[in-house]
Amino acid sequence: MKKVMFQTIEGNSSGYLGLLGLLAAFILSGLGSAWEMEHNGHWITGMTNQVVWGTPHVFAVFLIVAASGALNIASIGSVFHKAMYKPLAPLSALLAIALLLGGLTVLVLDLGRPDRLIVAMTSYNFKSIFAWNIILYNGFLVIVAIYIWTMMDRPMNRYKDRVGFAAFVWRLILTTGTGSIFGFLVARQAYDAAIMAPMFIAMSFSFGLAIFLLVMMAAYQWTGRPLGDALLFRLKNLLGVFIAGVLFLVAIKHLTNLYATEHHGVESFILLDGGIYTFLFWGIQILLGSIIPLILLYHPALGKSRLNIAIAASLVILGGLAQMYVIIIGGQAYPLPLFPGHEIQSSFYDGVVAEYIPSFYEFMLGLSGIAVAMLIVTTAIKILKFLPTSLEDAVTDPHHKPEEV
Repeated sequence: MKKVMFQTIEGNSSGYLGLLGLLAAFILSGLGSAWEMEHNGHWITGMTNQVVWGTPHVFAVFLIVAASGALNIASIGSVFHKAMYKPLAPLSALLAIALLLGGLTVLVLDLGRPDRLIVAMTSYNFKSIFAWNIILYNGFLVIVAIYIWTMMDRPMNRYKDRVGFAAFVWRLILTTGTGSIFGFLVARQAYDAAIMAPMFIAMSFSFGLAIFLLVMMAAYQWTGRPLGDALLFRLKNLLGVFIAGVLFLVAIKHLTNLYATEHHGVESFILLDGGIYTFLFWGIQILLGSIIPLILLYHPALGKSRLNIAIAASLVILGGLAQMYVIIIGGQAYPLPLFPGHEIQSSFYDGVVAEYIPSFYEFMLGLSGIAVAMLIVTTAIKILKFLPTSLEDAVTDPHHKPEEV
């Protein structure tokens, strides 16, 4: 292997400036949407007393979960000492911080009263999983920032592996906490399941790697830097493993619920007669977001195309957003079982499937979180040396043999 050299990008082209402008436009649209929601009230959105976590929460939780998975590449290099992945560690850590900040931005702006965040930061209820997650998110940002410091400052390099291990453990705890938000909600039959925590960990691996692949491929394509097949194909095969892992845990979750009679109603709602939620589950999450990417990634001919790899990663992201929509909004739309075994009728819509149609404001706020994350990445790689000058096979593949002339 050749020595890896890191260098900033020039960032003076019209394409780069245009990208910054586009991302800034989405962020401004998100801020405008948040202001409208704050000024007029949440009645202008699709959210109601039955569905209190709307589309912004779908984007926010997706980005937070993906942030943990984006750090997986750095962990493979530092914790498991895989030389091929070590050149990608700085970009991996940067993307993890960016995605988490993007997700938290959406989360804070969707609170309705963002100023109440001060109460959450100063008065902790340690019986609440939400309070624990505030600690986990802040801790993740600090540890990963220190991790980047140890990678980019030569005197600090000797601490890199230890800090990398701490970041690896912390991100597993963080994603467990995020999944437990839903696993601990016993009132919602679509949530109440211990498997939520490991399923969210698997989802983080899949979503984070899909985003990392797209960012890496775009960065090297747009800057004209070489990206070898050995590393790219290793990452796309790893993505396929994570997709299969998520599929397996999703299947286990639904099969377990089907075994228990009390969950037959919610399972029928999600899998058979839930309308948009059933379509999103089977059509987007399973077919477009899982089955087709697996075919594109592992087919002997299709899997060698970089375009197909990018399409597969994009479909995984789309399927992940659909999965979050089904979990978060579908779980709220299904009525609460206040009196199991009895039909309920009241003026408070008890026993009725809640209606929810996301508004333009919610979509723009959610998309602005992605724009925040990408703006952080595109700005950081211009200022600091996060990107290797080359990821050709001779640089990344320890088993590479130069071609004979």
